[in-house]
Amino acid sequence: MPTLAVGSPEHNLRWRRWQRAAGFTLIELLVVIAIVALASAGVGFALRDSTQVQLEREGERLSALLESARARSRLTGVPVWWHSTAEGFRFEGPDAQPLPQADLPQRWLDPDTSASSGPDAAADSRLLLGPDPIIEPQKLELHSRAQPGKRVRLVSDGIHPFALQVGVP
Repeated sequence: MPTLAVGSPEHNLRWRRWQRAAGFTLIELLVVIAIVALASAGVGFALRDSTQVQLEREGERLSALLESARARSRLTGVPVWWHSTAEGFRFEGPDAQPLPQADLPQRWLDPDTSASSGPDAAADSRLLLGPDPIIEPQKLELHSRAQPGKRVRLVSDGIHPFALQVGVP
């Protein structure tokens, strides 16, 4: 029966095999790094500021509504104004007559949202959306009533559609 004394050839061979098997392979390390990266990204998205996300969602929704009303105004040849109110907003036609509201919402998704034409403007804002294909440049700021520092801006140069600007100073 062979013995495995230190320094014997069989002992050295087994020692070398054990040393090779003791570490991790490059593939194993890359898999662990990928798992940690995915977990970090998931945590980062979960901790995102819900107020800012809500304002961005409101801005995207309002941008689509403004473009819809702008297209309707061009199609009918009747001026359309967007008007902010204490409860939300409304679309008005000539002589401040409300447009049929069957397909245009009048409220914010989040009641904490409010709108103004700029930081120094009153809370009551109006935008002219047509009927001319080229309107004057306009901007509108949406902000949170609970967190006044959170805001997004909708801007149009009068030719292009309203675009959302995030991170407004």
